[in-house]
Amino acid sequence: MEIGADVTIWIAFSAGLLSYFSPCVLPLIPSYLTYISGLSFGELKDSHASAKVRLTVVLHSLAFIAGFSAVFIGLGALAGLASSTFQANLREGLGVIQKVGGVLIFLFGIHLSGLFHFGVLLGEKRIQLRDKPTGFIGTFLVGVAFAAGWTPCIGPILGAILAIAAGSAGGAGRGVLLLSAYSVGLGIPFLISGVLFHSFLDFFDRFKKHIRLFEIATGVLLMIAGVLLFFDQFSRIAGYLYTIFPVS
Repeated sequence: MEIGADVTIWIAFSAGLLSYFSPCVLPLIPSYLTYISGLSFGELKDSHASAKVRLTVVLHSLAFIAGFSAVFIGLGALAGLASSTFQANLREGLGVIQKVGGVLIFLFGIHLSGLFHFGVLLGEKRIQLRDKPTGFIGTFLVGVAFAAGWTPCIGPILGAILAIAAGSAGGAGRGVLLLSAYSVGLGIPFLISGVLFHSFLDFFDRFKKHIRLFEIATGVLLMIAGVLLFFDQFSRIAGYLYTIFPVS
């Protein structure tokens, strides 16, 4: 199946976008940008910021994105290795992992929608860095810490993609591909927010009152994805899309 018709790649990318707009990430973007760039809130807010300021934000944002992408992609590789190892030792291992993953994604959706909270399974684990190490390496490490300490809002979405990676027949390469798509989906809006910080603040003021509704919608989507994964419908959907949008 070509990548262009592979629905799971687009699901992973969309999951990254959803993670960015989660209540645990979006409100923290201004703080993250000032923290990693070393610039003041006023400098970032200036709609006519100098080229040097914009370049500083872009470079530090890229280093931060590289940091959390390294962690997420590493997790994807491990999830893919787990599935291939399971398959090698148990003939129907992938089917078992896929069904378990479907159940977990469905539970993640229930948690995120607020119908029921699984505090024990999805408790907050956050790594605090009070003093950022200097330079781009320091910014990279902040990105690593961000990924290693994701909150309950981003955890269910990321966990859903990891479950899909573990239930896919592609090994580590497949896991890397899915989590790379996830990282791109999360990284692009973060980078845009830094470059267009003044516009981002205006957008956030309008969007923040709808965050809870967005969270519920994301939970419902995760529940649907869990059902589709449990009944092995992703490949059928991908085949259907391939007939509509054939890739040569």
